Amino acid sequence: MAKNIEKTPGASGKDDVAEFLRKVAATPVQNSSGRNGRLIFAIDATASRQPTWDQASHLQHEMFEEAAAIGGLELQVAFFRGFGEFRATRWTTDSKALIRPMSRVFCLGGHTQIEKVLNHALSQTKKDRINALVYVGDCMEEDADHLCHLAGQLGMLKVPVFVFQEGHDRIAENCFRQIAKLSGGAYCRFDSASAAMLRTLLRAVAAYAAGGRKALNDFSKKSPREATLLLEQIK
Repeated sequence: MAKNIEKTPGASGKDDVAEFLRKVAATPVQNSSGRNGRLIFAIDATASRQPTWDQASHLQHEMFEEAAAIGGLELQVAFFRGFGEFRATRWTTDSKALIRPMSRVFCLGGHTQIEKVLNHALSQTKKDRINALVYVGDCMEEDADHLCHLAGQLGMLKVPVFVFQEGHDRIAENCFRQIAKLSGGAYCRFDSASAAMLRTLLRAVAAYAAGGRKALNDFSKKSPREATLLLEQIK
């Protein structure tokens, strides 16, 4: 795995969150026809993420629960790990159906397979349009130019990628920011000290994918005070 370069989170972290939320609200919604929104939640399950895997899984469950509460959202979970292993669940509107299979996933050593994630999103949206791709990972060990090319293709198809980076790997950050920018999505970094922030952002994305700006505004009314203040900045 690429070596993480640790640094103390500063004010820029809040700027990242505010910018992330602003872009979520600005992203065009494709489900105006009344059909369910569709969201892919992709996870890096390689060994470097083992220390925080349980915490991330818990946050993932809360995102699914938010989607269920909102309604109108189809979910699919994808993950990679080990030697070339990449899997994706079936699409479902029953968020609880995803919790059991994902609770059995554990981390295995191996290289990142972000290319497979992006290609999978391209393939899925060409069959039946998806509204957003959420990706959670900590490092990047692939050809950045190729990943950016795929992100650009997603952008052309109006599929934003919302990237959540765990830790401070600078190589990964540079690539992740480009993926988000080229796809029309957003980037945000998190760590063990910002679990509440990640929880709120994931739930916000679920709300937006399901019902657009109105659902996001409704979500802000019941979110923590800090998140409400940030959401007010993007109106």
